[in-house]
Amino acid sequence: MQNERQIITAELYEKMILGGVANLRKNLQKVNDLNVFPIPDGDTGENMYLTLQGGMDQLKSGGETLGGKAHAIAQGMLLGARGNSGVILSQLFYGLSEGVKGLEYANLKQFANALKEGVKCAYGAVAHPVEGTILTVAREAVENACLKLTDDMEVEEFFALYLVEMKKSLEKTPNLLAVLKEAGVIDSGGAGLVYITEGFCKALGGAELENELAVAASSAKKAVDLSKFNENSVMEFGYCTELLLQLQCSKTDVEAFTVQPLIDYLSTIGDSIVAFKTGTIVKLHVHTMTPWKVLSYCQDFGEFLTVKIENMTLQHNETVEEKKEEEDIVKMPKRARRKFASVTVASGDGLISTFKEMGADAVISGGQTNNPSAEDFVQAFDDVNADCIFVLPNNSNIIMAAKQAAKMYEGSEIRVIESKSIGDGYSALSMLDYSCEDADEIEESLRESMQGTVTGMVSISVRDTTMNGVEVHKDQYMGFTNGKMLASCPTKVGAACALADKLELADREFVIAVYGKGATDEERAGFGEYIAEKYPHVELYEIEGGQDVYDFILIVE
Repeated sequence: MQNERQIITAELYEKMILGGVANLRKNLQKVNDLNVFPIPDGDTGENMYLTLQGGMDQLKSGGETLGGKAHAIAQGMLLGARGNSGVILSQLFYGLSEGVKGLEYANLKQFANALKEGVKCAYGAVAHPVEGTILTVAREAVENACLKLTDDMEVEEFFALYLVEMKKSLEKTPNLLAVLKEAGVIDSGGAGLVYITEGFCKALGGAELENELAVAASSAKKAVDLSKFNENSVMEFGYCTELLLQLQCSKTDVEAFTVQPLIDYLSTIGDSIVAFKTGTIVKLHVHTMTPWKVLSYCQDFGEFLTVKIENMTLQHNETVEEKKEEEDIVKMPKRARRKFASVTVASGDGLISTFKEMGADAVISGGQTNNPSAEDFVQAFDDVNADCIFVLPNNSNIIMAAKQAAKMYEGSEIRVIESKSIGDGYSALSMLDYSCEDADEIEESLRESMQGTVTGMVSISVRDTTMNGVEVHKDQYMGFTNGKMLASCPTKVGAACALADKLELADREFVIAVYGKGATDEERAGFGEYIAEKYPHVELYEIEGGQDVYDFILIVE
């Protein structure tokens, strides 16, 4: 082995990850506040942190080699990825894991090349890479640090250099991306990456991180009250069984292995099944009364990396709320296999109900400040149980997670329709029709239905700014669409009315108003009166959406 100060082992890599998670956690709000639009929906830091937490779940798996450890962490991040920044971050770590694959430990040249592989993977995951983002920060940092890498350099020295180059790149992002310059901020995803790397350096430097690491490494799961299941209890809800199965060449044809036979078997002994293959590893989740049968069957194909079995009756008995949740999950029969199904995303009970009424087979609760993970999509794909599944993310920051989940899922053909707003999703669902039984025709119809749809939103401003020539003051309300500021007003209803004017309702036949939690009955009535008086030919359709962040969402077609 080389000089231990010049190599990265599995143990050191784990320590670096812990440091990165801890430091990002301490600076979450700083990253969230780097929001181009001054609305209270900054969630980049949260998305990156939750993505890293997915890796933390696998921190103790992967064995004692750097290659195995890095692979396990990356797999957890791929599943936990949320938002564009989270997906890109997961790809950076996945590429890194591919770069150290099979290595017991890595010298600095090997690890630097692995960092370059991470950048390559991240760029490849984005359909149209944009410079001035986290991609640029990651690429320039490793490129410039590698130019200064010497044979006698130590790990701590290299990462200090890497961090300096990363900060330099981050500071230049507003010069590369006009929208950042206009908003007066640096790229939030790049800032998150800097905080993670800063955490690496703190861990390498032996900084006192015990409290932070304890918080980061803990699952934050409350202790189970064992008194809730005693010698007289009846096992009613079975066991939540989760595992990671490493397929073994000695037991099965790893390349040809598919999860469908596994799903078919699990369906005979349980429900709430999720099973998919990534590389040579199968992730599995099932609710069953007989977890030993799950383990016995799976061991015919490989060996376990992790196993978790939890008594759901014990969990069920703890609170009334948990009882309802478990009953909903465990007692819901698995849907019969069908040819087509749809999965969409919405925030707010009213919008979720509306989308279900319009024909969505599954509605994932999420949106601004609450982006669903890739694993949330995988669970939804399994729940709808169809040969071909159409996915409507309804948010530009959710599309990448949906596509990542689609790549990971083997049980169905997944078609992601790049709906970027609630209005896009609403228009697409209004035309949802499977009767032609042709997937290409259905997809084309969904895409066509979104053409010409405009979605405007009203929210409060969290800072002073001027965008698109519109002056906005902190705590005022603003109306905008597709990243373009259109109006500003001291009141919600005033902003909503001004937004309606900017959306040129005079040329439209109807407008859909989706009211959020923050819109009062008086404000809703005031908006309705304004539309009726100024645009008497326009039909107003109202939905009690119940969404956060956006007090009014206006959809015009």
